[in-house]
Amino acid sequence: MAHAVHDRLPFLASPPAPPPPARERGRNPSLAEMLRLVGAATVDPAAAADDDGSASVFSLPLPLPTTPGRAAGAGVGGGECAPIGRSVQFRLAFTGLTYSVRAKQRGGRPGMLPLQRRSDRVTAAAPDAHAPRTRALLDGICGEAREGEILAVMGASGSGKSTLIDALANRISRDALKGAVTLNGEPLTGNILKSISAYVMQDDLLFPMLTVTETLSFAAEFRLPRVLSPAKKRARVQALIDQLGLRAAANTIIGDEGHRGVSGGERRRVSIGTDIIHDPILLFLDEPTSGLDSTSAFMVVKVLRRIAESGSIVITSIHQPSQRILGLLDRLILLSGGRTVFSGTPSALPSYFAEFGFPVPDDENRAEFALDLIREFESSPTGTKPLVDFHRAWQRMHAPSHGSADADQSSLVPTMSLKEAISASISRGKLVSGSDVAGEAASVHTYANPFWVEMKVLTKRSAINTRRMPELFLIRLGAVVVTGAILATVFFRLDQSPKGAQERLGFFAFAMSTMFYTCADALPVFLQERYVFLRETAYGAYRRASYVLSNAIVSFPPLVVLSLSFAFTTFFAVGLAGGVSGFAFYTLAILASFWAGSGFVTFLSGVIPHVMIGYTVVVAILAYFLLFSGFFINRDRIPGYWIWFHYLSLVKYPFEGVLQNEFGRAGECFVRGAQIFDNSPLAALPDAVKARVLASISSALGVGIGADTCVVTGRGVLQQAAVTQLGKWECLLVTVAWGFLFRLFFYFSLVLGSKNKRR
Repeated sequence: MAHAVHDRLPFLASPPAPPPPARERGRNPSLAEMLRLVGAATVDPAAAADDDGSASVFSLPLPLPTTPGRAAGAGVGGGECAPIGRSVQFRLAFTGLTYSVRAKQRGGRPGMLPLQRRSDRVTAAAPDAHAPRTRALLDGICGEAREGEILAVMGASGSGKSTLIDALANRISRDALKGAVTLNGEPLTGNILKSISAYVMQDDLLFPMLTVTETLSFAAEFRLPRVLSPAKKRARVQALIDQLGLRAAANTIIGDEGHRGVSGGERRRVSIGTDIIHDPILLFLDEPTSGLDSTSAFMVVKVLRRIAESGSIVITSIHQPSQRILGLLDRLILLSGGRTVFSGTPSALPSYFAEFGFPVPDDENRAEFALDLIREFESSPTGTKPLVDFHRAWQRMHAPSHGSADADQSSLVPTMSLKEAISASISRGKLVSGSDVAGEAASVHTYANPFWVEMKVLTKRSAINTRRMPELFLIRLGAVVVTGAILATVFFRLDQSPKGAQERLGFFAFAMSTMFYTCADALPVFLQERYVFLRETAYGAYRRASYVLSNAIVSFPPLVVLSLSFAFTTFFAVGLAGGVSGFAFYTLAILASFWAGSGFVTFLSGVIPHVMIGYTVVVAILAYFLLFSGFFINRDRIPGYWIWFHYLSLVKYPFEGVLQNEFGRAGECFVRGAQIFDNSPLAALPDAVKARVLASISSALGVGIGADTCVVTGRGVLQQAAVTQLGKWECLLVTVAWGFLFRLFFYFSLVLGSKNKRR
């Protein structure tokens, strides 16, 4: 029996022997022969017909899954076929999935993140003659997937492959998606789905400077519970490396454009590994073979085959599989314009198209033939409507009867509730848990670790990645030191005169604004991590609050180094007052400015997802902050309708703080005697004339004003600058508070902007 199956359906053999045996000997096997060889799937009475009366895809003939594979010992040698009729624990079913969007849109759908596939828009060859106001990306899609199987969704670009994967993975808003998705007959809620599933995006979103082992180890720290010992976590990582075929690249960094790392196929397998570290029951993948060569794509699908054989349900979109990849798939759904044109086993493709009147040539790839034929129909006046109609009729024609085939397949229907099935799955090693009791393990939690553990792991990962790219910090440090050196030489040894006081104001205004502008280079940091963050938080790897605090912790030590560097470069060279205490406050004011500036830029990076737009906004807003800081125009001279911006200016508070630190000390004098004529036309008068004018003023005022009489003290300078409302320590605290407030805003931007669902 096993030899007959393998002779007629070579894709059932694992692994296929090179060269692969011929699919047919003189003719394609008929559907009846396939039914006798591999059996038929159970008919779901609740979904026996679609809304339009057509038979459901649940009635299609499907292969029997076996564990640990199609044949016992698959992948490790030969063996006899596993027993047929084994009961499965999980069955994912979806009926009547329909999702529509507005026909005319610019720049993407509201609420849709850039990670989501743009290729899901229906092509211009839609079958409808009249353009509706809304366009269906999914139109009544039905199907099922079972434990131990790979369900592949195939179609041309714009057919709706990724949209269907998103719908099954709960990445489309429930209000926008019509239809039902159930697991073991029970609706899937968001929390349960997050805990038992994983979603692998098409893009490889990884930290470039971490090695393969480190990447998977950090994923284990996030997804595996704290009660699991470090030794067991390391063992899980090593086992996963072997399962993914990454042993040779285990200590190689991931790499990016500027750093050589692993190959494209290895990177894809690492990306898959980060999401399956906890051995999920459901695995969704968006075109995992895209951009890979034939061999790398085959290796990726072999990995998916092993994952399915371990007891998972694997659902993936795939663009154009090779013949070898087709042999690894259990079920196939072909889409065109959001509608099903075929659903069944890959082996049923020849008979399906033969009955449709377009037989598959013996020497041609079945998948390529199907896609080419669909494209031809899409470009025809009628579109793919004939294929859609034939698919419905073909389902009704080949629906299995209530005979022995159904009886054999009845054992494949899950007999346990979802909770019982999850508990049983955990007890045999799925959903890696530290609990030895299945009942306790069945209690699924949203997050695997407490808050402080997440912070610790996130901080460690960011620190490692940052330490391996020191050039970023060194460039920033160099910019700060060079700016400080230029200021130190321009404002070298300022004296205590009217001009010296004015030059001090200019120095402080430029220095404090420089702190904020220097923080603009932090803008790309989160933008580079943004998609990694979205992928990891989409399925509960860690809390958003943990990420925000970790981001603040990692960014703080470099700010201390930058602050000390700038303070040492400028304080003594410029000749600022205050001694040790004045230097300490000056350094703290610079640190607080860096803290508030980095918080502000971090918040903007969470709101604006584009680097160039972000830089433009940051530079413009910081210019407004400087304008209303009180340097260019005093507070009491700002129009009333703009005074609110003065109090929102981040530059205002550290600027006023360092002014009070410099001018707020008793005994400091900046205008003496004849210096009152400086910065005025009388400054050009001879000293004798100035003396006579001073004597006249003294006589008129009744106050003696000599050449050494102090006319304007440091506090007088503060009054002239309208810096009188807050003390220097209050200004420092307000600046620090701005930093915390913007990081709180950053948290809310992550909560509101990372739903990762289509609307």
